[in-house]
Amino acid sequence: MATINAGGSEAVIAGYVRLQKQVSVMLGLARSGEWEALIEQQADYLQLAERLRRLDAEVPLNPSDAARKAELLESILADDLAIREQLMARREELGHLMDSSRRQRDLHRSYGRQASSVASPSDDFGQGIS
Repeated sequence: MATINAGGSEAVIAGYVRLQKQVSVMLGLARSGEWEALIEQQADYLQLAERLRRLDAEVPLNPSDAARKAELLESILADDLAIREQLMARREELGHLMDSSRRQRDLHRSYGRQASSVASPSDDFGQGIS
């Protein structure tokens, strides 16, 4: 029975190692602004995390494996926080772009009609005046 738990604990630790590698890849994508690839990776991350959650609930860990799991979790959480910071910065950037676009649209709506009614150099001003 101890060999089953030993194999199970190895699988749990291996799962946390894979999860840590996955979140590290995601952080690299966030830092390089590859948002679509990040979203694709997130789906894999969530599936892996769910499988690991179920396995982790079934397998008791010895103290050394528990300590290794804690180290991996700390690394995963640090990278997750860094990803969240990148996403917040991106959200702020997109918010500024949307505000700018909204202001331009409003200006065009307000002054676009007036601008089209302003005289152009090709108008016939002064024609017929002698």
